Amino acid sequence: MSQPDDFAEHVVVVGASGALGAAIVAKLVARRKHVIAVARSIAPLDGLVERHGGSVVSPVVADFSTDAAIDMLKGRLDRPVAMVVHAPGVPVAGGIRAAPTDALVEACNIKVGGFVRLVRAVESRLRRHSRLVAIGGHYGFEPTAYAATAGVANAALANVVRQMSWAYGGEGATAHLVAPGPADTERLHRVANARAADNGSSVETELDAMRGESAIGALTTPEQVAWGVAMLLDEEADAMAGASLMLDAGRRRGLP
Repeated sequence: MSQPDDFAEHVVVVGASGALGAAIVAKLVARRKHVIAVARSIAPLDGLVERHGGSVVSPVVADFSTDAAIDMLKGRLDRPVAMVVHAPGVPVAGGIRAAPTDALVEACNIKVGGFVRLVRAVESRLRRHSRLVAIGGHYGFEPTAYAATAGVANAALANVVRQMSWAYGGEGATAHLVAPGPADTERLHRVANARAADNGSSVETELDAMRGESAIGALTTPEQVAWGVAMLLDEEADAMAGASLMLDAGRRRGLP
């Protein structure tokens, strides 16, 4: 394993303990960035350190649904920040007819508020070609009746990413939304479970239906999401400033 000095820039991944976050961490380590892995508990972060080595992955326990996380992260930064990735999940609360309004508010706080806090924590360490990346999702662009929290929060997140693009673009940093989905994770299985309960069907029936909504009959994998995120490290990705990278296996039918 290379020594820390070989990894001269930070990338910060919030939600590093999740299925998407862990895959993103692995891909960014491979791109020779020092990863600050953020989650709300230490146990899964210890697993990432064990897997990749303490010289290239530093764990930070912080909850980016609160402003206290800003200073907690600031204190761990000691080199330029090449990228931040905001990848927390939101609670699955069912469809729009049943989801508690508090769950909708909390989802927006986690996704939108958390991304704003993350960017504010690192802004003094940004440089030209730094990337501000938020993980959104398919349901933010294609609303459904059964995924209320993901739909509402990810739609708001798309707007915030565009605002960030203008706010930081003059300094050469770019903002990007990566919109996978549905991604084949434990969280998607919870969505399928809620959908099955509404429809009186089985979870596997609902997962098959989700696959059938794709032009290629597939769900997006965490590894494909990680590939999309890592690609944004290339300087050529400046051309994608403010854009949404759709990793939906051909689900969207509308234009653009």
